[in-house]
Amino acid sequence: MQNPPQPLSENWAVRFFTIWTGQAFSLFGSALVQFALVWWLTRETGSATVLATATLAALLPQIVLGPFVGALVDRWNRRVIMIAADTSIALATLLLFYLFAAGQIQTWHVFALMAIRSLGGTFHHPAMTASTSLMVPDKHLARVAGANQTLQGLLNIFAPPLGALLIEVISTQNVLLIDVGTALLAILPLFFISIPQPSRHALQASGAIAPTTYFHDLREGFAYVLRWKGLLGLILLAMLLNFMLVPASSLLPLVVTKVFNGGAAELGWVESVFGVGVIAGGILLGIWGGFKRRIVTSFTGIIGIGMGVILTGLTPATMFYLLLAAQFLLGFMQVFANGPLMAIMQSTVASDVQGRVFSLLGAGATAMMPLSLLIAGPVSDVLGIRFWYILGGTVCILMTVVSFFIPAIMDIETNHQTIATVTEAD
Repeated sequence: MQNPPQPLSENWAVRFFTIWTGQAFSLFGSALVQFALVWWLTRETGSATVLATATLAALLPQIVLGPFVGALVDRWNRRVIMIAADTSIALATLLLFYLFAAGQIQTWHVFALMAIRSLGGTFHHPAMTASTSLMVPDKHLARVAGANQTLQGLLNIFAPPLGALLIEVISTQNVLLIDVGTALLAILPLFFISIPQPSRHALQASGAIAPTTYFHDLREGFAYVLRWKGLLGLILLAMLLNFMLVPASSLLPLVVTKVFNGGAAELGWVESVFGVGVIAGGILLGIWGGFKRRIVTSFTGIIGIGMGVILTGLTPATMFYLLLAAQFLLGFMQVFANGPLMAIMQSTVASDVQGRVFSLLGAGATAMMPLSLLIAGPVSDVLGIRFWYILGGTVCILMTVVSFFIPAIMDIETNHQTIATVTEAD
């Protein structure tokens, strides 16, 4: 069944972007805390194992719990979920501030906070993403996605250097207080602005409407994805692309230092240029909105990403400026790959199952990260650091070209009309 357009008030933009702005401040505070905690672990332990464990603590809640959280997001009030998630993260951060101030901080405390933050994000992200389609007109979803990508680019550019400066000026523990303050900016608008809730009921054989159980919703979420071949194919494609492309980001410091003989300054330039590319792409997508068929915009972006990754793998060691161009291309095209893809799902997936679908997508994509790094590391040690770039970029382009010839995926913006959004109660 088609996801019907929601009746929206004329001031939808004021309502939505008031919430969005608060969330943006919260993301900025979170980025500062993330940098501060990683730097503290690096400075205090100097252990790669500790950093790897911290990464694992930040990934596991979403990987393990993500598929099960979506059904709760669809059952519960999404505004309350976002308030509870942000409040829980703020309270945990406040507790960590106390431990720093009291001189009782230990490494495992940081691991615990990262896990709590990840758990909160596991609830918050699908709730916010699913709510967007109920607050924003369909024709503007791609532009909102562009604004989100621009925000990520700004965070990539400004959060690390500002985090480093703040650590020196006000100390790690006081950086944590900034995150508590920005969390309040995200929470307050949610108390005054309502978020539409989708209807959630099952149609019984008698024709009566009945409430559903959690396990019914959980099964129906998986069944919804399996029934819709185009959506299933798109999720699998996203997971495989994540598997091939995540190492390209993780191995970049080694490329800069070992291939281009660069240092911290050169790595900073590479990351900053990538962020500039994201901002430029986000601004263009926000103004233009992409091709009429969003899937074409997304696939064009994925092919562009593949080209940027291959260029990173083939650039001669004497042409650092070409590496910068490749990173700009990666950041620019990432916007056109991710933004329209999210807009497609927000506009076509039934509003009452979006929490489950976005949770499944997030859990699957996140699960690819440790798996791909586990494989790409040894492969790169044997065949060279940049081998995975050439392999990953090539596979990325080939998979996308093949997808152009799969009708179920290419027609995803229209074939959702054949998918039933309600089923008979068990």
